[in-house]
Amino acid sequence: MSVAPPLGKELASTDKKTRDDAVKGLAKFLRTTSNKPMSDLEMAKLWKGIFYCFWLSDKPLVQQELAASLADLLLTMTSSPASFHFLRGFWEAMVREWSGLDYLRIDKYYLLVRKFVNASFRLLIREKWSKSALEEYENILAGKGGPLYPEDRRIPSGLGYHLADIYNEELDKAMGTTETALPVPLVPLTTPFFKLNALSPSPVTHKRLHGSLFDPLFKALLAHAMPSDSVPNYRSTTSGSALSRDGDGQRRKRARVEPPPPPLPSICTNACLQYDENEESEGDNDASAGPKPLTPKELREGLLKAMFEIASGEDTKEVSRKRMYRAWKEASEQAEDAHIDSNI
Repeated sequence: MSVAPPLGKELASTDKKTRDDAVKGLAKFLRTTSNKPMSDLEMAKLWKGIFYCFWLSDKPLVQQELAASLADLLLTMTSSPASFHFLRGFWEAMVREWSGLDYLRIDKYYLLVRKFVNASFRLLIREKWSKSALEEYENILAGKGGPLYPEDRRIPSGLGYHLADIYNEELDKAMGTTETALPVPLVPLTTPFFKLNALSPSPVTHKRLHGSLFDPLFKALLAHAMPSDSVPNYRSTTSGSALSRDGDGQRRKRARVEPPPPPLPSICTNACLQYDENEESEGDNDASAGPKPLTPKELREGLLKAMFEIASGEDTKEVSRKRMYRAWKEASEQAEDAHIDSNI
């Protein structure tokens, strides 16, 4: 029997105190009833109220606090099915309401999406990257009604583009803030974007996915794979003993310039391609079990192979196939130019 929260009107109230009390009541409701399923219709009604609760928040600090509180509700529930049902309700609400957002409110909903993406990764970490959790997550994003579903042109492309913009960053943050996180399986997490790239003929989609998601990830893995003395863009330094002359002719040491570290360190140093069933069952018994992190070189090669295989699929649009092959070739040549041996 389903259970519905009596909070819709309170969540969408114009009175801030009423909304705040409703959010607190929602957290308590989800925490105490997570083992009692809500119907899809009840979840849609709940998210209608939450959406307009956030709509009415009008100050940056209030928006940040509310976005974080709403996203953390995913982890408040102890039941995994309930957490993923709530997450599905979020994405369906975003897809349904996104086109109605004006330029005055779009930024705060960008923030809300970012918080939920980060919380989603923390939820997957809590689930130890189990096969069932990863499949459910992919289905939420790329299944019917999801932001990356390629078969429905009514789905706003801007929502998927924003997801691609923040995906690497939020995954790296989530991995970096969880000390006991098992290696992140990159193939299942990137597959929805590879498939969107393959099935969408839009050159804008291809350019955005590669510019925001694929290329930064491939370049970060390449930077971590290279020897420290051969990555001038990230690790080379100005010699501390180099001298220069100031305006008075005095010889002074140049200031030492510390370069930024290679990007996405938590992903590049603690990731694998995917889990197999044996590793998953071992991980259920021992938190320290599971696959060992692969080297950045191995990760890069594995991701390029996954992209190539999807590009070669029968369902891939011909124009998309050519673009993906070209991108695969360019990424492979980058490794050759950097003198990183490739087995691809």
